[in-house]
Amino acid sequence: MKGGDNGTVTPLMKQYNAIKAKHPGALLLFRVGDFYETFGEDAVRASKILDIVLTKRGAGSSSETALAGFPHHSLDTYLPKLVRAGERVAICDQLEDPKSVKGIVKRGVTELVTPGVSFNDQVLERRSNNYLAAVHFGKTEAGVSFLDISTGEFITAQGDKNYVGKLLQSLAPAEVLFCKREKETFFQSYGPDFRFYALEEWVFSYDFAYESLTRHFSTTSLKGFGIEGMQEAITSAGAILHYLSETHHHEISHIATISRLEEDKYVWLDRFTVRNLELVYPQNQDGVPLIQILDQTTTPMGARLLKKWVVLPLKDVVQIKRRLDTVEALTQHTELLDELYLHLKQINDLERLISKVAVRRVNPRELMQLAKALDAIQPIKKMLAASGIPALVKLADQLAPCDGLREEIKNILKPDAPMLTNQGNMINDGVSEELDELRQIAFSGKDYLAQLQQREVRNTGISSLKIAYNKVFGYYLEVTHAHKDKVPASWIRKQTLVNAERYITEELKTYEEKILNAEERIYTIEFGLFNELVLQAMDYVGQIQQNAKVIAVIDCLSAFAGIAVAGNYVKPEVCDSHVLDIKKGRHPVIEKQLPLGEEYVPNDIYLDNEEQQVIIITGPNMAGKSALLRQTALIVLMAQIGCFVPAEAARIGIIDKIFTRVGASDNLSKGESTFMVEMTETASILNNLSDRSLVLMDEIGRGTSTYDGISIAWAIVEHLHNHPKFRAKTLFATHYHELNQLAEDFPRVKNFNVSVKEAGGKILFMRKLVEGGSEHSFGIHVAQMAGMPNSVVLRADEIMHHLEKEKVSEHAPKQRMKSAPKNNYQLSMFELQDPQLQRVKELMEQLDINTITPVEALLKLNELKLLLKDKGEMVR
Repeated sequence: MKGGDNGTVTPLMKQYNAIKAKHPGALLLFRVGDFYETFGEDAVRASKILDIVLTKRGAGSSSETALAGFPHHSLDTYLPKLVRAGERVAICDQLEDPKSVKGIVKRGVTELVTPGVSFNDQVLERRSNNYLAAVHFGKTEAGVSFLDISTGEFITAQGDKNYVGKLLQSLAPAEVLFCKREKETFFQSYGPDFRFYALEEWVFSYDFAYESLTRHFSTTSLKGFGIEGMQEAITSAGAILHYLSETHHHEISHIATISRLEEDKYVWLDRFTVRNLELVYPQNQDGVPLIQILDQTTTPMGARLLKKWVVLPLKDVVQIKRRLDTVEALTQHTELLDELYLHLKQINDLERLISKVAVRRVNPRELMQLAKALDAIQPIKKMLAASGIPALVKLADQLAPCDGLREEIKNILKPDAPMLTNQGNMINDGVSEELDELRQIAFSGKDYLAQLQQREVRNTGISSLKIAYNKVFGYYLEVTHAHKDKVPASWIRKQTLVNAERYITEELKTYEEKILNAEERIYTIEFGLFNELVLQAMDYVGQIQQNAKVIAVIDCLSAFAGIAVAGNYVKPEVCDSHVLDIKKGRHPVIEKQLPLGEEYVPNDIYLDNEEQQVIIITGPNMAGKSALLRQTALIVLMAQIGCFVPAEAARIGIIDKIFTRVGASDNLSKGESTFMVEMTETASILNNLSDRSLVLMDEIGRGTSTYDGISIAWAIVEHLHNHPKFRAKTLFATHYHELNQLAEDFPRVKNFNVSVKEAGGKILFMRKLVEGGSEHSFGIHVAQMAGMPNSVVLRADEIMHHLEKEKVSEHAPKQRMKSAPKNNYQLSMFELQDPQLQRVKELMEQLDINTITPVEALLKLNELKLLLKDKGEMVR
């Protein structure tokens, strides 16, 4: 990149090139005066993303370079747009005051902002974590770590590739790190949809990672965190710490611990199940995920915690019961619940505010928000302590009052403190005597100048005298030429204008110096006091992080209580048995979407390991089989996160794995058919069963021929029933009513159907699960309801009745189709060049429906019938 016509590189561009070379993959924002500039390819990308003007530096010369920039004070507006577009942004600032430097100003990258590493409120989503993840593949297992630098949460896990994939999908990191040589492995295992950054191989060294973690946490080992010996997990966590250093994030004391995500603590939800059940994200644009129904939290911390609870349901009965008992207590004390809600609304994002304190990026207004949040915690602590409910009293005990910090912030900062520290006016009066005196000098200046002006007018008799200020020579007295002979000899002339002369006096200069020094000193004192306050707040980081966690739990449980009361949910009985017994269960999402006045049809589901392990559900499409499957899984999941459930009663024997194979999830872009994807997902289920699994299968085998489909579905049911080790509780929805025969051969297989009423050739969906198999699929009726052309529906009905009569042997399907009736009338109604049909058309057009008598109508109908009869005989 050249800087002049003669091909030489200017000092500025030399400096730019050197800094850019250190960050080749990042878009470099280069501070030049009051602007952040981008050059070359960076400028082209920035102009497109930010919709700013792309210009040229050295246009027409050999050094021509693309250029795009924006004012430095607009950084918070433009930076989020770049990061959301997936850019890694290196912010290069001036490290010296240009006024005090001769020649080129020293510059350097002060921060590298990436999708996974940011404190910017415009980049971050308030109600979601912004995780940076790192994956490391070992010989037999993989390690994965997640860090949200904006909250300080740091978690790690180790397991097979499937477990790591499930966590990546559930926690949805904004950016994933992996080793350059493992790029292909990562893409093959988890796809290319994540924003990623590949690091050098040496970063993923176990020894390097172990040392990085122990040095950061100031420990001699990692035993205290429960991750000692987890080589792959530790390696991935170490890569994250290295990346923070590489992106110039050195103030990270708020990352005070690392916790282990233990696979056997939580219900196994594979990535297909998280997607199929629409737990966090809908599959369709207009869909509603479960989280949208459950998330009635009022704080950002509560919303973030709830997302984790939904994708990580518990298996520990004691822990689940503790949550359920707390929710029950809150539903029984609705006044307490309402009051809690009012105070929770006052609490801002405690977690992210205290993180900003720890990294010294907090502004005065945010510090005031922190104080207000701590104020709101006081009444919550008192209410819970006085409630007499053991679980709530325990939560109250865990809340730290932080009285010293609250009082200090309110004593020092003004209630309406500004966002920027260089705007002044952030420190209260009475905090510093010197500050108060300087403020009087600086802000009473106008009064003093007005008095000075009046005095000089009196002394000199110059009525038009005025005092003004400019940047060249500060304060001055201006006198028109008409009065210049009245000017005292002690005044010093500084400037002559067309109509006036400008003067300065010793008194004016002395006062000016006092005012200017006062303003500068005020800024210094205020900035110093604010920094002292931030340092004091840093002593409370641990306590406030603890408060944030407790408030998040209170918020989630209060939300559960609120939706339980509003939605008429019941407390489920969660136990160690192998029974799943739901009475009058409802789908939590669908029931909220029903038109006003329409009630959801509830259903019972009973499954156990001894009598009723597999339920085969038959019935037509659209009857509600899929909804029934999903609602069963959602009720189990809600119970095991500690939430009440939409049912009349529910007894939930702990489920440790939920598998679903529902809906089409084509992967056609990768060349995989619907059937292939279906079989892959089904294979994954059958290979990972346990004795406490809940398996939901919907229309297995429909992606292939009928006989293949029935055979595969039949074999799967047999496998689930006859498994040598595990009796997985299974709901198997199918339109193959041939599978009903399985109940005769296998004792734990039972037939149910979603009932339908047939009347006058039409069907009415009852959406009620009843015992016994279904004889018909009613597919033709559904086709008719969907608006299929009538001729197609009639022809399908004709063929179906013929096939049902024939019932030829299963070895001769082709013979069956050969004997099907020929469609002799296909398109015949449209062949109007035929004389008979032309005559029918003419007769129909001549009819006047409004005047014809019943007898005339019958005669005309008979005439039409004869014409069509003749036509039919001619065709035969």
